[in-house]
Amino acid sequence: MDPMDIVGKSKEDASLPKATMTKIIKEMLPPDVRVARDAQDLLIECCVEFINLVSSESNEVCNREDKRTIAPEHVLKALEVLGFGEYIEDVYAAYEQHKLETMDSLKGGKWSNGAEMTEEEALAEQQRMFAEARARMNCGAAPPKQPEANPNLES
Repeated sequence: MDPMDIVGKSKEDASLPKATMTKIIKEMLPPDVRVARDAQDLLIECCVEFINLVSSESNEVCNREDKRTIAPEHVLKALEVLGFGEYIEDVYAAYEQHKLETMDSLKGGKWSNGAEMTEEEALAEQQRMFAEARARMNCGAAPPKQPEANPNLES
C-alpha cells in the first residue's frame, strides 16, 4: 500500500485507508455535494481520533473490571461514559448485524460445500490430503485423484 494512501503523521499514529474513508464520506452525502481534499483529510483524522478515544476509554472500562480483553460491552460502556449514549442502540444493532453476517460467512465460507462432514469423514479427508502431499514431496507428482463417493447422494 502506498504510504500516501493512509492518513497519519507517522507509523506510530493509528491510520485508516484513505480510499475507503473517502468512499464512505461520499456515500453519506448527497450526490451533488463535493468535499474538498483538506476537508476529507480532516474528517479522516477526526475518525482516527474518535477511534482512539473510544478504544482508550474501552480499555479503562475493561481494566476497572479486571479483564484483559476488551469486549463489546466495554465499548458500549465507553460510549456511555464519553457522552455518546444516544448512539449505543445503533452501535449495538450494527454489532448484532455483524455477528449474523460473520456467522453466515463462516457457515457458507470458501471451505464449506453446504454439507457438514462427520469427524470420521474429516479425518479421512485430512489423511488423503496428507498422502497426496507426501507423494508430491517424494515423487514430485501427485497421485491420480480417485473419485470420491458421496454418501449423501442416493443412486
